[in-house]
Amino acid sequence: MSRRVVVTGLGVLAPGGIGVKAFWELLCEGRTATRRITFFDASPFRSQVAAEIDFDPEAAGLGPQEVRRMDRAAQLAVVATRQAVADSGIEPAGLDPARTGVSLGSAVGATMSLDQEYRVVSDGGRDWLVDHRYAVPHLYGHFVPSSFAAEVAWQVGAEGPAAVISTGCTSGLDAVGHGAELIGEGSADVVIAGATDAPISPITVACFDAVKATTPRNDDPEHASRPFDASRNGFVLGEGAAVFVLEELQHARARGARVYAEIAGYATRSNAFHMTGLRPDGVEMAEAIRVALDRARLDPRDVDYVNAHGSGTKQNDRHETAAFKRSLGEHARRVPISSIKSMVGHSLGAIGSIELAASMLAMTHHVVPPTANLHEPDPECDLDYVPLVARPHHTDTVLSVGSGFGGFQSAVVLARPDRDAA
Repeated sequence: MSRRVVVTGLGVLAPGGIGVKAFWELLCEGRTATRRITFFDASPFRSQVAAEIDFDPEAAGLGPQEVRRMDRAAQLAVVATRQAVADSGIEPAGLDPARTGVSLGSAVGATMSLDQEYRVVSDGGRDWLVDHRYAVPHLYGHFVPSSFAAEVAWQVGAEGPAAVISTGCTSGLDAVGHGAELIGEGSADVVIAGATDAPISPITVACFDAVKATTPRNDDPEHASRPFDASRNGFVLGEGAAVFVLEELQHARARGARVYAEIAGYATRSNAFHMTGLRPDGVEMAEAIRVALDRARLDPRDVDYVNAHGSGTKQNDRHETAAFKRSLGEHARRVPISSIKSMVGHSLGAIGSIELAASMLAMTHHVVPPTANLHEPDPECDLDYVPLVARPHHTDTVLSVGSGFGGFQSAVVLARPDRDAA
């Protein structure tokens, strides 16, 4: 029988504030952290808004050599890891290195550093044959996303399984799901799992401009992200990281650890349909939800809150609404659902883990965060999407879902580990 996996520590770096407290306060207040891009001159682009983090790596505890060596996404992951380990109360020196693993998600890796270094070695794009002598000595580490997992492993001395999971916008869910599976199958007792992305760079903005996936609402950045609203016209790019300490349940209980939630069920599916398109019936996401609930041994009626993907694109929000109706039946009309992307933007591979952090905090505080900027609900998105204001709501079980380009559809079920005794 598969071993049970729980979360005993979490760390979050998200737009609007550093750390769990600032993150949760922003969500509960329904504030948005979206603004015009400040990292570079975005005036040539169609979409000029993003959700940026006011992050000073040295103030966050990274040394000058670490700052020089690591891409911004790796820096966010390392700081979030330190937060999560401290929050868990676990002592890295007391861990069995061979039984400690890492599972880190990222959609676009070291995009910011690669973009910057290309500009340097090509002299601003002038030279077709680039001059490698101008590159930083750590360029290879930027090129291979596996360097992120190595950086996190070094933080805790992990010598067990270590991997970067890159499945686009579901990476943050899939990395946690993979980490839980490592513990469940007996390959590890503790896994540092989560995701990071820092994609706010010219190349990323240009890519999403090309497919018109991001919003052109540049005149009102604070209200640009509008999931499930009739006036939505694309997502707002973001950045961030969330990292968790996952433990086998008895391992956590033996040391008296506080438990945020059990990773009760996880499933992922692909639609094998289109790189960016989605079928309107939501059948693949519905199947991922069904399997995740089956693995958790829960009924759709047991779900107290759904943390939606809710990107704010026309087709995603319709697709997701259909998937909830298909998988949850009549309960889909009773359960509160919300999208925190309305407040912290869409940080690509990182957002799934950031949304899991929000889900665990919703369970801790029995409060459902709102969907900001939802003033005029789309008639096709006719479920309870918790508009504008956070809602007190007893929450023991959360379903969190993600949808990614390439057709990836993932679902994670979080539950209280003592639910069977309740």
